[in-house]
Amino acid sequence: MKKSAKVAIIGFPNVGKSTLFNRLLKEKRSLVHSLPGMTRDQVSALCTLEKKKFILVDTGGFFDIQEDPLTSQIKAKAWEASQEANLLLFVLDGKRELLPAEEELFLSLKRLNKPILVVINKIDSASEEEKVGDYYRLGEEKIFAVSAEHKRNLEGLESSILEILPPSILEKKELEPLKIAVVGRINVGKSSIVNCLCGKEKLIVSEIPGTTRDSTDTLILRNKKAFSLVDTAGIRKLSRTRDKREKASIIKAKKDIARADVICLVMDAKEFPTRQDTAVARLAHNSGKPLLIAMNKWDLIEKDFLSSEEFKEKAFMRLEFVRYAPLLFISALTGKRVVKILNLAEQVYRSGCRKVQTSRLNNFLAWINENYPPLSKKKIRVKIKYMTQTGILPPAFILFTHSRVSLAPAYERLFIHLLREKFDFWGTPIRLILRKG
Repeated sequence: MKKSAKVAIIGFPNVGKSTLFNRLLKEKRSLVHSLPGMTRDQVSALCTLEKKKFILVDTGGFFDIQEDPLTSQIKAKAWEASQEANLLLFVLDGKRELLPAEEELFLSLKRLNKPILVVINKIDSASEEEKVGDYYRLGEEKIFAVSAEHKRNLEGLESSILEILPPSILEKKELEPLKIAVVGRINVGKSSIVNCLCGKEKLIVSEIPGTTRDSTDTLILRNKKAFSLVDTAGIRKLSRTRDKREKASIIKAKKDIARADVICLVMDAKEFPTRQDTAVARLAHNSGKPLLIAMNKWDLIEKDFLSSEEFKEKAFMRLEFVRYAPLLFISALTGKRVVKILNLAEQVYRSGCRKVQTSRLNNFLAWINENYPPLSKKKIRVKIKYMTQTGILPPAFILFTHSRVSLAPAYERLFIHLLREKFDFWGTPIRLILRKG
């Protein structure tokens, strides 16, 4: 991808960086929580202001959070974002005084010789605006007193961002990346997979469960095709966690499934498939999104134990309802076959977008009626008069019958399987709708 302008939001924990990120983006992309330390990795997204496009980056807080064992890595990622950015938004909390450590951080950022806009956040009224004079001791001629939460005084900040940034150089085809949500339970290697695809340590990886709190979007380009990798927090039952930040992360991860184009379900080859793997697979299936399964840590499996085909069959005994999804054996540690995730994601997405002419569907239906007569739940023969496709992602079909009936579950599975085979609908759920007509 051509190098594009990048704006990084920098500051201490709990000053409102993620709220400002969401306001500039004009959508709730970054998680906001009253507790500090919600954002750990860099959260990036393509932002548009008056037709000018740039990458906006939300970062973790620079200050130590005593209970967070990953503080040093969080700070390192924030500093990396500062070095890569074309413009820095230095955010301060207008509800308290300027801290000496914040002054030191500002001086460190100035040494990068990049444009910096000082943003005093949480200024909710004109009376509070009169109290921001103390912040001028940073030496900046202009500061921006805003309230990201209440959308106050953001216009001036946006205008200054536009003045500083160079013209947008992103090409149109790069503005529509294929969004791949990398989902799974905790500690299966989701962030390691994203790092492997990026070719660098983009995300924080740790053995500590729940390392990823907010979903992170990472834009990459391969063979002139853009992909947005959405690394999500590990999903588990809310009742099993006491940390409010982790609970918010799990809820956000479930929402990210809905905004993805393709779901990549990651499982640990050493522990598959657990009850929680099954629960996450059910979420992915119910979303209607194209799906692929990545069995990670395949390098740790003794090949004399089970062949890949035996392994695959064992997995689908538990996950029969997503047997349509291609299963890939990978190792994020060695990088083996990880890049194939992108190839498969494109394939299953095309499959989910496939449309079939009504004439071809009804030729198929005639063959079905003759060779596999439809059965209702009451084991009564059903006459399906004709069928037509009504949607994609997932492919949806209406079957018109003489009376209001429901197909027997086993027969419905058979019908979908035959439909999938005939028209190559692999990697995507299929929806059938029976209608009297």
